[in-house]
Amino acid sequence: MKAIGFKTSLPITEEESFITFETPKPIPGARDLLVKISAVSVNPVDFKIRQNSAKDTILEIPKIIGWDAVGVVEAIGDKVSLFKVGDEVFYAGDITKPGSNAEYQVIDERIVGRKPKSLSIEEAAVMPLTGLTAWEILFDRIRINPEKDKGKSILIIGGAGGVGSIAIQLAKKIAGLTVIATASRPETIAWSKQQGADFVVDHKNLITSVHEAGFQNVDFILDFVDTNFYWDIMVELIKPQGHIASITGSSDPVALNKLKNKSVSFSWELMYTRSMFETEDMQEQHNILNKIADLLDNGTIKSTLNETLTGLTAANFKKAHELLESGKTIGKIAIKY
Repeated sequence: MKAIGFKTSLPITEEESFITFETPKPIPGARDLLVKISAVSVNPVDFKIRQNSAKDTILEIPKIIGWDAVGVVEAIGDKVSLFKVGDEVFYAGDITKPGSNAEYQVIDERIVGRKPKSLSIEEAAVMPLTGLTAWEILFDRIRINPEKDKGKSILIIGGAGGVGSIAIQLAKKIAGLTVIATASRPETIAWSKQQGADFVVDHKNLITSVHEAGFQNVDFILDFVDTNFYWDIMVELIKPQGHIASITGSSDPVALNKLKNKSVSFSWELMYTRSMFETEDMQEQHNILNKIADLLDNGTIKSTLNETLTGLTAANFKKAHELLESGKTIGKIAIKY
């Protein structure tokens, strides 16, 4: 099969930052699906792994990345029970295994959902990773209860990004929260409002902007940008007994002691935890993806697709990564094969 990968970590401007190569079609294990991929999307995790996973070394076999895909099931393992050959599926994959930037991929059925019927392949391809991340951070980490928490306030730092865009929609439409999102450019402000944000505030002057929007403190904060940079700001803005959650990680220790007097909870969210550790509730990602598919099909939420490239080529992945690395993308980028 044809695949796009890299043998060493290079700047995206370098000719061999991505290469096209041939590799054997994978064989599904007992609970795996063999999926013929029709579209993928790119996420910040892609370029971070490309930049760091093969530093100062040359891999014998090129590394295939990519953690969002839509495709058709071509073969199944002997213990598969959730899907059959011919099913259209979408999923965000497993970071410990070869990715989706190829013609075929094997994927554990427990982290796969049915493709939303009403969406094009490119509209569907951009939803799994960000949808799972946003759902898990809201409902599994903070454990928001739509009945009990309806009307409470949530600050989403990074409203126009891939995860921020769907988190706004889920927080508003499913959790019933009052959504405050950060953005600063006219186009990101407009995009955040289109996703359903009640208020859009300037991340460059965040505390003042939140106060000017009418909130002294907020019940929940989601950080999709930079935990360390925003830490003291989040500590100040969070309500006593509130909850902060982040997906960004931190190279330096996080000063959790600053949350003590307010009895504030803090959670990390990594969408790959369930597949990486094969947790007992790993199949919950299958269930979440099917819920997201239903919400997309009934019009409750909408795809966050903003740009589509066509063709399984190294040039398209270079372009997509270059756009992502600029830090100025709005919504999501898909690559249709």
